[in-house]
Amino acid sequence: MTPHRMKLKWITFLMAGLAATASYAQQPAQLNVLLIIADDLGIGDVGCYGSKWLSTPNIDKLAEQGVKAMDAHSTAAVCTPSRYSILSGRYYHRYPRNWNGEALIEADRPTIASVFRDNGYATGYFGKVHTGWGEPRSDRKHRQDIDWNKELPRGVLEMGFDKYFGTPFTHNEPPFVFVEDRHVVGLDPADPLVVVPKEIERGDWGWGLSRGAKAAHEARPVKEIDRIVTDKAIEFIDKVAGKKPFFINLAYVAPHVPTYPSKQFQGTSKLGWYGDCVEQMDWYIGRVFQTLEKHGLMDNTLIIFTSDNGAIFHKEYLEKGQDSNLGLLGQKTDAWEGGVHVPFIVRWPGNIPAGSTVEPLLSLMDISKTAWAAAGITPPDGASPDALNQLDLLTGKSSAAIRSELYMTGITGQALRSGDWVYIPQRGSCGITSDPVFSWALQINELGQTNSDYNVDGTLKADAPKKQLYNLRTDPYQSKNVIREHPEKAAELAKRFTEVRKR
Repeated sequence: MTPHRMKLKWITFLMAGLAATASYAQQPAQLNVLLIIADDLGIGDVGCYGSKWLSTPNIDKLAEQGVKAMDAHSTAAVCTPSRYSILSGRYYHRYPRNWNGEALIEADRPTIASVFRDNGYATGYFGKVHTGWGEPRSDRKHRQDIDWNKELPRGVLEMGFDKYFGTPFTHNEPPFVFVEDRHVVGLDPADPLVVVPKEIERGDWGWGLSRGAKAAHEARPVKEIDRIVTDKAIEFIDKVAGKKPFFINLAYVAPHVPTYPSKQFQGTSKLGWYGDCVEQMDWYIGRVFQTLEKHGLMDNTLIIFTSDNGAIFHKEYLEKGQDSNLGLLGQKTDAWEGGVHVPFIVRWPGNIPAGSTVEPLLSLMDISKTAWAAAGITPPDGASPDALNQLDLLTGKSSAAIRSELYMTGITGQALRSGDWVYIPQRGSCGITSDPVFSWALQINELGQTNSDYNVDGTLKADAPKKQLYNLRTDPYQSKNVIREHPEKAAELAKRFTEVRKR
C-alpha cells in the first residue's frame, strides 16, 4: 500500500468536532493531554495555514475540528530556549548562567509535566529534548561533557516525566544515539561511546562527532527516528490507557536538518526530502490519533500541535516557490517574525469551536497554564511564572487578548512585542538572515524579502536607524522600520524592554 493510500486510510477521524457551548463544559478528571511539537516547521509548511506544496491532512483535521491561532509565537527562535519556556513556563533569560549542556530546569522547579504527574497523571516524553543533562560545573568544558556509558545524570525524568525515549540533543549533533530513561539504547560495554566535541573536531554538521558504540548508533537510524519515537509513544498510550490519564510531550525531529525521510516516504511529496519529512511526520501523527481512537480517547484528549520556532529556508525549495514562513521577515534564529511566529492548533471537542480561529497574541510558554486549566488542575505557587492561561480565548468564552506582551530571543539579540508593536534595540534580524558572518545561510536579499533598513543587495543602508520599531497590524511583514516616525513609542518600549530583560 502506498503512503498516500495509507494516509487516506488513517486520516479519517470517526467523529466530527462537536459544537462548542457558550462556556466550556465541565470535563471529567481523566482528561488526557497530548502536546505535539515539530522542529523548525513554519506556518507555510502546514496545509491549513496555506501551504501550496505540502499535504498535512492529519494536522489540518485538527484545525477543522478545533481552533487555529493566527498570532502564536515561541519565546525564542531556536530550540533550546523555546523548549525551556514550554516546559517551565518561564523566560529563558531567567536562567542564571550561560548554558553549557547541563540540565536547564532545576530539579525542584515545577514543570508542565511535574504538575500533571503530581495530580495523578502518567507522563511521557518521546523525541528530541535538547534541555541538557547533569549539573552545572565550573570545570565543564563542553555541552556533551558527560559519560554516556553510565547511567545518565539529572535530565528528562527529573522534569516530571515517568518515561523518556528519544534523542538527547538535536539529531545532527552528538551523541547520535537514542536514550531511554537514563541509558543509551543498545550500548555495548565492550564498545564504549566516545563524544568528540565541536571544539576539537566539528564533524559534518559543526557540532562534533560520536565514535565507537556501533550497536547503539545502529539502533538510531537517522531515517527512522520519528517512526521509532512514534512507536514508543503509542506503546505508552497502550500501556496507560484506561488506567491513568496521561500527559505526553511528543517532539519530532522533522523537518530539522538533516531531512532524511524513511524509504517508504522518499519521493512522495512535491518538495523533495524536506516535503517528504513533513508529510511523513503528518502520517505518524495520524497513527497516534488512530491509537487514541482505538482506546476511545479521542474526544477526551486535549491535543495541541505546534513548532518550536519558525522555519529555516533551503535554497532549492525556496526556488520552487515554497515559502515556509508565508512572507514573514526572516527565519529560524531571528527575532524578526519569521523566526518566532509558529503554527498553533488545539482540538478539544465540546469545548473548542470546530473550525475556529483566534487572532490575539499567545505564546508557547502559555501551554502549561492553559492545559492545567483544561484539566481542572490548580498549579502550585511559582509554577510557570511567565505563562498565561489562554483557555477562555481558545474555547471562545472570550475574544479579548489575554497576553499583550512577549519577550522574544534570537541568537544575537532580543525583541519585545507589546500589543501590535515590536521593538528591537539593535539593527538586523538578531540572527542569521542579516549577518554576513553566517555566510552558509540565505541572507535577506536571497530570500526575496525587503526591509527599509537594507539595500536590494542585502547590505545595510548607511543611514539605517540603530534600533527598530514595527507595527504588525499595519505592516505584518516588517517591511518598514518606523522608529523615527514614532520616537515616543520607541522610548516607551525601550524602557519596558530594559525592565523585562532584568528578570
